[in-house]
Amino acid sequence: MTTRISDKFSALKHQSRAALVTFVTAGDPDYDTSLKIIQGLPKAGADILELGMPFTDPMADGPAIQAGGLRALASGQTMKKTLKLVKAFRADDKDTPVVLMGYYNPIYVYGVEKFLVDAKACGVDGLIVVDLPPEEDDELCIPALAAGLNFIRLTTPTTDDNRAPAVFKHTSGFVYYVSVLGITGTKAPDLKSVASNVKRLKKHTALPICVGFGVKTAEQARAIAKNADGVVVGSALVSAVEKSLTKSGKATAQTPKAVHKLVAEIAQGLRS
Repeated sequence: MTTRISDKFSALKHQSRAALVTFVTAGDPDYDTSLKIIQGLPKAGADILELGMPFTDPMADGPAIQAGGLRALASGQTMKKTLKLVKAFRADDKDTPVVLMGYYNPIYVYGVEKFLVDAKACGVDGLIVVDLPPEEDDELCIPALAAGLNFIRLTTPTTDDNRAPAVFKHTSGFVYYVSVLGITGTKAPDLKSVASNVKRLKKHTALPICVGFGVKTAEQARAIAKNADGVVVGSALVSAVEKSLTKSGKATAQTPKAVHKLVAEIAQGLRS
């Protein structure tokens, strides 16, 4: 299946560089500011956009992304608004891949069939659903693939050689390697461990492997990119949003700029 995601990795392979995958929460801190943030990400240097689908019980997310999700929900963000956000982004950008990341519950409540139709129509390219293991592929993964969406699977340092074939069986687009055990944004990745595990997992799949969780600096990104096909930065960007807000949690003129500045710094690090 050829998608914007596969096209992007193909183009980057010709450029001999890793992808910069950026995560921000849809609707954080409000819909209009969120749209400005994502509209500016490609120009700042992002190759692939991950949009978090806000959820009240984000079990894999650390404090920064949890707070971002709560800000988005408090501002009225819903699944409909998240899809609307993608559609609005697509009005000016037809090429940058967009992946929705989150949990199954909001998709289930929305209705799986309706969600897949609407997501595809709005310009979504792939899904990362944290709490659906391979044993539950019939729930969403198989229908998503049939709808023309990539289904991107998470792997971790504990995904051993016996488990890997089941994990990769229906994975498409790319593989998201979680570089640390635990929740997002709370630990720095062990670069030696990342390198050896990425090398090991590449024996099981021809898909690009992108490394995330805990990547905050251009130096970390550059080091990881020596062995991986992409680097995911999330908590650091959501923290940049938080730091730019007023004391009452409202957006300022600096909010989009703060995110774009950090993305530009990390992108420069990856390209140097």
